[in-house]
Amino acid sequence: MAIDTQQSRWYERRRHGPLMRSLHMDVPLLVGLLLLSAVGLIVLYSASGQDMDVIIRQSIRLAAGFTLLLILARIPPQHFARWTPWIYGIGVILLLAVLVMGEIGKGAQRWLDFGVLRFQPSEMMKVVVPMMVAWYLAENPLPPSRRAVAAASLIIVIPTFLIIRQPDLGTALLVASSGVFVLLLSGISWRLVASVVGILGTAAPVLWYFLRDYQKQRVLTFLNPENDPLGAGYHIIQSKIAIGSGGLYGKGWLNGTQAHLDFLPEHSTDFIFAVLAEEFGFIGILLLLAIYFFIVARGLYISTQAQNSFNRLVAGSLVLTFFVYVFVNIGMVTGLLPVVGLPLPLVSYGGTSLVTMMAAFGVLMSIHTHRRLLSS
Repeated sequence: MAIDTQQSRWYERRRHGPLMRSLHMDVPLLVGLLLLSAVGLIVLYSASGQDMDVIIRQSIRLAAGFTLLLILARIPPQHFARWTPWIYGIGVILLLAVLVMGEIGKGAQRWLDFGVLRFQPSEMMKVVVPMMVAWYLAENPLPPSRRAVAAASLIIVIPTFLIIRQPDLGTALLVASSGVFVLLLSGISWRLVASVVGILGTAAPVLWYFLRDYQKQRVLTFLNPENDPLGAGYHIIQSKIAIGSGGLYGKGWLNGTQAHLDFLPEHSTDFIFAVLAEEFGFIGILLLLAIYFFIVARGLYISTQAQNSFNRLVAGSLVLTFFVYVFVNIGMVTGLLPVVGLPLPLVSYGGTSLVTMMAAFGVLMSIHTHRRLLSS
């Protein structure tokens, strides 16, 4: 046993080095995130019309995100478990505050402005909700009972409903999915899953009448964007033109026409994937997807190595939520999913979403690096 322990410590020192161990960094995951951030800045420089102010602001946000990642990675995961109910309660209060005193922009009330800080509370719930569900389920035997599943579902429904009221259906669905991933990873019966899916499918026609007009229009546009090519279908049509025109190798960096001639809307944010596809072609798309696949695979590996139920559920749900971000954004840009206004992680221009995503990876690194310390 003593020899095995010494070998384990020697292996960790050789693999990660003293600096990475002191910072609690998982080197493969960190390299993947840095590489993705670099690709994002390169694409954003072209998408923004070579605007250095945009690049500087995005670099500052990336620096803030990586700083938060470093801070959270150093915190032992048992502290996250202890703080989770309090953070969840604060998050729900902030969501209520948004409905009362939030700033209104583009027809939605989603932001809180405290003068020196302006942020979107719904973004933090993408991390907090799965942690809260994991905290609750980890306190009970797994797989959870029907009663535990019902209570966990209530934890998910409360913030989801408050976010829908803003209204922000896209973020609400992501928050809900992050919590649902915890339930699925906890080992609930597939018969129960099938029953819920069946109920939702049956209720879909009823839910249609509760959607706002613009949300209904997005669904109809998804089904047939050519029905209104100069109106509601304009975004997705121009996006598909940009992607298709890239061909195999693309038109070259800074040579895209759809974004530079303002045919492609939201080309620095929601539709930045179309800019990459036009300028770097199918090869560029494959390279980007390879980076995303590496990050997701590394995150899933970390979740399988976690030492307790809370850590495993949190790690797995955060990684799957990141995957959904990528899947939904690329799906909507390519016309495979309705447009819901979600950024491409670490590539699209943005602040709150980027920092929130880096916080999630900070929690993930904490789970993995502290596991190594305990096992050495």
